[in-house]
This record gives sequence, structure tokens and C-alpha cells, in this order.
Amino acid sequence: MKQSASLRRYIITRLLLAIPMLWILLTIVFLLMRVAPGDPITAALGGRVPEEELQRRRHEAGYDRPLIVQYVEYLKDVATLNFGTTLVDNRPLTEVIVQNGAATLELTFFAMIVAMVSGVGIGLLAGRFRDTPIDLGGRLFGIILYAAPVFFLGFLAQLTFGKWLGWLPTSGRASPIVTYELQTHTNLFVVDSIIERNWSALRDVLLHLIMPAMVLGLVIGGVFIRLVRVNLLQTMKGDYVEAARARGVTEKRVVYKHAFKNALVPVITVMGLEFAVLLSGAVLTEQTFNWPGIGSELVRYLNNRDYVAVQGIIVFTGIVVVIVSLMIDILNAWVDPRIRY
Repeated sequence: MKQSASLRRYIITRLLLAIPMLWILLTIVFLLMRVAPGDPITAALGGRVPEEELQRRRHEAGYDRPLIVQYVEYLKDVATLNFGTTLVDNRPLTEVIVQNGAATLELTFFAMIVAMVSGVGIGLLAGRFRDTPIDLGGRLFGIILYAAPVFFLGFLAQLTFGKWLGWLPTSGRASPIVTYELQTHTNLFVVDSIIERNWSALRDVLLHLIMPAMVLGLVIGGVFIRLVRVNLLQTMKGDYVEAARARGVTEKRVVYKHAFKNALVPVITVMGLEFAVLLSGAVLTEQTFNWPGIGSELVRYLNNRDYVAVQGIIVFTGIVVVIVSLMIDILNAWVDPRIRY
């Protein structure tokens, strides 16, 4: 009863702390977008439309109002999940977030599966067989993955598996005919293919997904390899591990049942933060594989100086990071009761 009360108190505290964190984030983004001279309308459309059209659009967007009025309206819009409308193609940003954000979410989800399987698995083996060829190979593999630029690994994978071997497609989420014919219920192509029971489309979508997810997942897995190994070695020095050994528990059981669970506590935090960063836009991977995610859209709007779209995407991704961080804190408190006190 006492533990559940402490967990409930911790969750409430973290929820309350998330409110000023979000407010500071929104305020910083608002001020940064207005520090530059002029306004976003002029930056995006200046020289492309007549001056009368610019003035009309400035008035409609509210950029001719006092700054404090713009700030209050901006907070109201964000509270109602109204992130504005893009200037270069006149799309509601909620539509951009739903469609392109779904592509990034799909890529991120499968990349995290690859990262966890490779990172946790290899890190566990490296820590279990310390100072052996397995440990040396695992550490070397993790260092190479962590140091290699993601676009270089992407180009290498495209060259090897796409051009030389011809096993996998090198770009896009799906073939053009699948993209055209597939009914989009969730904008997640894997889920939509299953809903439609279109197994040929599912195969095509998975083939397009394998290469970018593997590349991005292995890069993140390089971080997990070292983290899991170091935490496992530290946990193996604990008194309770020595006590388990003294009771005659086998080394395999000591590692996988006693030490591994506690070694995962700090790893959970890093996994959550990495997932939030990936979800906010794996820009280089999306650019390398022509993946139509939210990161690619952010680059496009930056190139077109559409600061309204840039502001909306940054605000959305910032909210995602705060929410994921909050969820990870709660999960850590549930796994490790010491965090609550």
C-alpha cells in the first residue's frame, strides 16, 4: 500500500513538472521564430506574390498584432492542437503530422526493435563473456556502429543490398502502385496492409522498410551495446550477485535472472530518450532512403523558409519528447522503487 502511494505521488509530481517544461518549450520556440527581422510570411513568400497579397496574409495570420496578443493566440492554438497552415503548399500542419509523422513512427518503431535486439543481445553477451573474443568483437562492433555516419551506412547498404545483390528496394515506403492502391486507415502502411489483408502489399512495404530500419536501428544499437555491457559488469559486482553465487546458483542464472534485470534500469531511460529523438525526425535516414517522414518535411520547409511549418513541427516534436520522457520516468519508478523516494 505504501509503495503504491509513493508511486502515485511520484506520477502526480512528474505530471505537474511537465506543465512548466512544456510552457518553457513553447515560449522559447515562439520567441526564436520572431527574433529574426521581418515575419514568416515575408520570409516564405517575399518576392513571389504582390505586396497587397503579403499584407493580406500577414493580417490573416495575425503578424500585424502586438506580440503579447500573438503569444496568447499561439498558446491557445497549441492547446487545441492547431499548429497552423503551411505557407508553401497551404496544408494544415495537423495533416502533415498525421501523414508524414506516421511514416516516421513506422520507421522508428521497427528501428527500435532492431536496436534493442542487437544492442541488448550483443551487450549482454559481451558482459557475460568478459575479456573473451566475444566481448572484444561485441565492443568493436558497437564502436564501429556508433562512429559510422548513418548516411554512410545507408549508402553502403543501398549499394550492397540494392544494386549489387538486388535483394531490397533502395528508397521510398512502398512501390508506386502499392502506395496508390493501398487504403490508408492509419497511415501506417504495415498496419493498413494487415487491415486490408493485402499480403502482397504487406510484403512490398516490409521489403522497403527493412533497409532503413536496419541501418537506423544498428546505429542506435551501437549505443545500447556499450551501455548494457557496462551496466551488466557493474551489476555483477553487487553483493546480492555474490550471495547468489555463494548459494550455488549457476553463473548463467546469476547473469540472466539476477544481474540482467537491474542492469536494464538505466538502459530503459536511454531507450526512451532515443525513441523520442528518432520519432522527432530521423532526418538523415529519411533523406538517404527518400523516406517521406516528418524529418524530410522539416528539411523541405526549412529550405523554403516556411517558418510557420517549421515552428509547428518543432513544437509537436518537442511535445512528443516531453511526453515520452514522462512515460520513461514513470516506467523507471515502477521498475526501481528507489527512484520514488
